Amino acid sequence: MAELIDSVSGMVHVSGQLRMSGRRIALVPTMGALHEGHLALIARARDHGDTVVTSVFVNPTQFGKGEDFERYPRNIAADCRKAGDAGADYVFAPSAAAMYPHQYRTYVHVEGITDILEGKIRPGHFRGVTTIVAKLFNIVMPHVALFGQKDAQQVAVIRRMTQDLNFAIALVIVPTVREADGLARSSRNVYLTPTQRAEAPVLYRALRQAEQRIREGSSDPAGIREEMRAMIEHSSAGAVEYLSIAHGETLEELSSLQAGTPVLVSLAVRFGTTRLIDNVPVVIP
Repeated sequence: MAELIDSVSGMVHVSGQLRMSGRRIALVPTMGALHEGHLALIARARDHGDTVVTSVFVNPTQFGKGEDFERYPRNIAADCRKAGDAGADYVFAPSAAAMYPHQYRTYVHVEGITDILEGKIRPGHFRGVTTIVAKLFNIVMPHVALFGQKDAQQVAVIRRMTQDLNFAIALVIVPTVREADGLARSSRNVYLTPTQRAEAPVLYRALRQAEQRIREGSSDPAGIREEMRAMIEHSSAGAVEYLSIAHGETLEELSSLQAGTPVLVSLAVRFGTTRLIDNVPVVIP
């Protein structure tokens, strides 16, 4: 089982001692409810650091009104056991009061790239993400931090923040971990009813169909999006929030597809009260 650190001062002390002894620290930020996707990040972190720290913090500032902050699954004992089995040395699990003390007033905001896709649907979400990640970077003092490709826009936003604020931290992006039927692993999958769970893999099938069309040479993003929508609506009761075929770095929507362009095909679909996101990166041949 990984050693639990539940105070900011305790984590700062441990990180300082590790750095003084020449240890390379790898950080895996999570909100807990660890699943195979998180565990793959932790296992990969062992390749990049001598000491692996997994943070577990359900961050209130990245949840909007009416979202699932209160019911988000929490089990720190299970998370410490799973993290340790996967290769983590420490689990940093501070309280909300420790991370956002009384009269807290400082936030980190990345402009532009946070106003589209997830940012448009969930205003203020990325301000919460960048603020907490910046705080974790300052407290844990990692040499490298690992994030999952499933949250592709989050990755792009954190990469921009890391560059703009001169964090001397390498970012490692790990491919999405999926169930056998293609559904991306997510802590929110437990909310799905049996019927919704049976329908949800259509999201990955739609993404793969779009990827195939792009690799075959289609230059019509609008047409590809319509094919994706038709597939999802035909095979499920999911309500599409967005379908995107965007530049892989800027996340700006593409009106045409040109050879050599990095593309991110992404979507958000709601099954009842459960909101699922997924994506596939593609480089046009």
